[in-house]
Amino acid sequence: MKIAVVGAGAIGGYVGGWLGAAGEDVTFIARGANLEAIRRAGMRIIGEDGVERVATSVAVFDKMSDAGPQDVVILAVKAHQVGAIAQDVRHLCHDATTIVTMQNGIPWWYFQKHGGSYEGTVVHAADPDGSIGRAIDANRIVGSVVYPAAVLEAPGLVRVVEGRRFTLGELDGSTSPRAEAISASFARAGFKAPITSDIRGEIWLKIWGNLSFNPISALTHATLVDLLRFPLTRQLCADMMREAEVIAGKLGVTFRVGIDRRIAGAEKVGAHKTSMLQDVEAGRPPEIDALIGAVVELGRLTDTPTPRIDAVYACISLLAKTILESPRP
Repeated sequence: MKIAVVGAGAIGGYVGGWLGAAGEDVTFIARGANLEAIRRAGMRIIGEDGVERVATSVAVFDKMSDAGPQDVVILAVKAHQVGAIAQDVRHLCHDATTIVTMQNGIPWWYFQKHGGSYEGTVVHAADPDGSIGRAIDANRIVGSVVYPAAVLEAPGLVRVVEGRRFTLGELDGSTSPRAEAISASFARAGFKAPITSDIRGEIWLKIWGNLSFNPISALTHATLVDLLRFPLTRQLCADMMREAEVIAGKLGVTFRVGIDRRIAGAEKVGAHKTSMLQDVEAGRPPEIDALIGAVVELGRLTDTPTPRIDAVYACISLLAKTILESPRP
């Protein structure tokens, strides 16, 4: 199975590197220093146990048009970066190519094959002009929820903080041969890749943390364990999660764990800097629309008040604007 990984950051590098080290035919789409490092020495991944794996036989290109058609395309860029590359994904596809989406937050395809009165609704926070939905056929998509935490320490070098689970799911809830094949490939590489019949429920379970832990950590420069052991920010996270739970319930989603258990799980990760905090510290505008803006949008769609989410969204949006307009890193 030929697998292309679009985006060789922390998660893309981790996934593609382990798949490549396990013998899968992997091609990275990367750029800049990352491209040169992978081309020179392969993709290096330091696992939770400190053991380094090196995928030396992987291919790497900066243009999708140079890579050729693939059997599976793993979209590992951040949600706000998908729009810029969506049109080029077609170069990686043949008639039966599957696209696995690994973005945090509410995906652009959320209401595709959703059923009910919201079927086909565009999530503008994830796909402002609908161009992603037009460029990427929903019939190709297998959704994925990314649970591991990892850091791109240097070009071509990823350090895994914790986790191996990438939940997979067809948009219509079916268990398909293509999802089973991808799951088996991940399992051979050492990942846990269960197939769920409720990928949207898994998305909400993950976004519960993303919409609260991530922006609060970015605003306060606190690690997960610090913000969740401080009573005021722990309570704010819980209040935001309750608002989101009401929205999800109106969309037919039931959470399989409670808020306290979800917070406890994040606390156990320890002194980890969320991806949003990593972006802020690196002088990059954080990824906020698919993670928080989309939840605000779905609150409006379902007539659900979200005062705490709105307040945090306003603050993190101003921070993103400030970073974007800053003349220095």
